[in-house]
Amino acid sequence: MFHNVHRYLLASTALILFPLGASAAEVSLSGQASVKYTPDSARLQFTARAEHKLPETATEEVNEQMEKWRESIEDFRDRLKSYSDASLNLYSRSIPSPERHEEPRRVAVASQTVSFTIDDLSLLNPILAQAQSLGMDYNVGPHQFFHSDEVGLRKQALAGAIADAKSRCEFVARELDKQCGEVMTINVDGGHQPPMPMMAEMRGASDAVSAVGSRELEARVSATFELE
Repeated sequence: MFHNVHRYLLASTALILFPLGASAAEVSLSGQASVKYTPDSARLQFTARAEHKLPETATEEVNEQMEKWRESIEDFRDRLKSYSDASLNLYSRSIPSPERHEEPRRVAVASQTVSFTIDDLSLLNPILAQAQSLGMDYNVGPHQFFHSDEVGLRKQALAGAIADAKSRCEFVARELDKQCGEVMTINVDGGHQPPMPMMAEMRGASDAVSAVGSRELEARVSATFELE
């Protein structure tokens, strides 16, 4: 369900005729196309974190959490792409005292971040379940989801926009008893993504992702054709 890709074209309205002389003219117009798709991949990041007055203890707690994480994902570890979990970060922070006359106390904070990509979204909820059970910090948002062939989708949208412009030129030429000739100039907007909808629906406190919303890529061109 995550791999459906549909293309549809949106006709534009700009149309300008320029006379070149007694027997020739140019027509300037624009074309537009959109490719609608559903993301099939995701970039994910999870963080194990612990606080303690002793840096050694905070570090030990994070190390234990990371060992449990590695054990929990062992069955699908080889399906996690660009996997990284090597760096542990250790710093201290102040915690304000509830009593005004007391000094803030300082605690050591240890953290270690796991990052990777998945190209099979059926892994998403099992991974989230493991992270939740271990108390790891994470945030799943729309910008973490993408299509594995977005370059190809952008090319599809651009090809559709060019075809749309050419089709409009041919229509104008027929109406004027002429033929659509060579492209004199062309400006290309290679494609952009409109604001993304909400990423997914959630089910209760489990934070399971039940749906990933569809998106679209748009491409536009403006071109001047010779009319023969």
